[in-house]
Amino acid sequence: MLASWKQLASAYVIMEDNMKVTEVQEVVSKNFIEQEIEKDLAEGVYETVRTRFPPEPNGYLHIGHAKSILLNYGLAKKYNGKFNMRFDDTNPTKEKIEFVESIRRDVEWLGADFEDRLFYASDYFGQMYEGAVKLIKKGKAYVCDLSPEEIREYRGTLTEPGKNSPYRDRTIEENLELFENMKNGVYKDGEKVLRAKIDMASPNMNMRDPIIYRVAHMSHHNTGDTWCIYPMYDFAHPIEDAIEGITHSICTLEFEDHRPLYDWVVRELEYERPPRQIEFAKMYLTNVVTGKRYIKKLVEDGIVDGWDDPRLVSIAALRRRGFTPESIKMFVDLCGVSKSNSSAEYAMLEYCIREDLKLKRPRVMAIIDPVKLVIDNYPEGQVEYFEVPNNLENEALGTRQVPFTKELYIERDDFMEEPPKKYFRLFPGNEVRLMNAYFVTCTGCVKDENGNITEVHCTYDPETRSGSGFNARKVKGTIHWVSAPEAIKAEVRLYENIIDEEKGVYNEDGSLNLNPNSLVVKECYLEPSLKDAKPYESFQFVRQGFFNVDYKDTKENELVFNRIVSLKSSFVLPK
Repeated sequence: MLASWKQLASAYVIMEDNMKVTEVQEVVSKNFIEQEIEKDLAEGVYETVRTRFPPEPNGYLHIGHAKSILLNYGLAKKYNGKFNMRFDDTNPTKEKIEFVESIRRDVEWLGADFEDRLFYASDYFGQMYEGAVKLIKKGKAYVCDLSPEEIREYRGTLTEPGKNSPYRDRTIEENLELFENMKNGVYKDGEKVLRAKIDMASPNMNMRDPIIYRVAHMSHHNTGDTWCIYPMYDFAHPIEDAIEGITHSICTLEFEDHRPLYDWVVRELEYERPPRQIEFAKMYLTNVVTGKRYIKKLVEDGIVDGWDDPRLVSIAALRRRGFTPESIKMFVDLCGVSKSNSSAEYAMLEYCIREDLKLKRPRVMAIIDPVKLVIDNYPEGQVEYFEVPNNLENEALGTRQVPFTKELYIERDDFMEEPPKKYFRLFPGNEVRLMNAYFVTCTGCVKDENGNITEVHCTYDPETRSGSGFNARKVKGTIHWVSAPEAIKAEVRLYENIIDEEKGVYNEDGSLNLNPNSLVVKECYLEPSLKDAKPYESFQFVRQGFFNVDYKDTKENELVFNRIVSLKSSFVLPK
């Protein structure tokens, strides 16, 4: 799976002369797309490189789209070319302005800079219509009256050729008149279509007189009611690329069988420098939901909180959860570019966000499952402040003041009345270090009428203050805490995979195997340094993981945190 990552890695060749380094040369292995682009440039097929990202605005983008965005943008940048952002909005039955806006936000957030190069396929509807008329005049397209069911029947099978439509031999004049009537709204939806005249016996099903225009009396988000006929994707897409001067149309493997039709369209429409289609493998993630149909159902059934629910892997969901553009780019780079489909583990994506955040974000104390710790010999009402580094691995992040008081909150699992062997945290008679503060010795606990522990009691040793140089004795356990009277309350959301990984993605009936514990909501206590945290800010909570302030549900004095990722990793970077 990660062979492609090794291919992308840089190696360094060092030339030595009398034990001195005289030259360092970076040797970078190029992926197959880069090799093809450089061959085209060297042979003069194209003078420059121009790529595009052309999503259909019929849903939110997901992690797989991120690979295409970053690949196309990266290629244009590497070869000093241009990158176009284009909405492939040729199907008004499924497209919404909401999706247009979300896609634009996602692409900008990932850092793919399209400057003033934002385009809409619908802006070319006039040129596409003219292209269809040109094909009719060349005898390369005809209006067909067969129903959708009849067209499928006439198409044949993978082992048997299709048969010609009875309308295939209409005259050019008749086809021009019928096609104009289609444009003028004379016919109902599905009553007539325009088909390319290619070869009904072709071994490639896509070349068996494919439909290139259909009637659809629907309002379009960009062109309104100007048109009642709309081009099919396989006809529109090569025209869009050619109009914009795209040199390399980079797309995923499922379009490989469509390439002959792509080439046919640009050849028959006689574009001088037609674009070239190159396919690469999609990026799949194990045990996640990316299908728009499934996500739409999850949204409509209220199982998730919209298309940006942090349990999903839409780009909007990853951003809301707290992933960064840098982490997604790292993940895409690790997956690499290949011609063979493969799946990456979700753990690798988690590895990338840990790597990106660990030196960037403050490390703070938060208690998610609290029990009160009372220091019996600490002065009543006293508030003491400790200067604490924000990140032990990055001094540039500075320090903060953390209040310490007689009553604290600690994690409930940091105390046990009857601990097992090798349990080094609080239990009666045991001494531990309170992180950045004092040594304390547990003296017992208080329980309610149901036997639940409500308070843990201890005493502290004032000689052991953090930073005092005390080293008379050692302790094996260190626990974190927050001051009870100074703490701020917040809601934390602990996410797990929305799919039950042990059972697989789908049930036998095709429904999703949902994990009932994919979201756990808890009230927690935070140190007061977090009281002014803003949406999208992220922090490392000691022992708990990385957390991000939720932009949607956080309100003034009501913080909501999403757990981005835990601190434990099952992914090991290959050597």
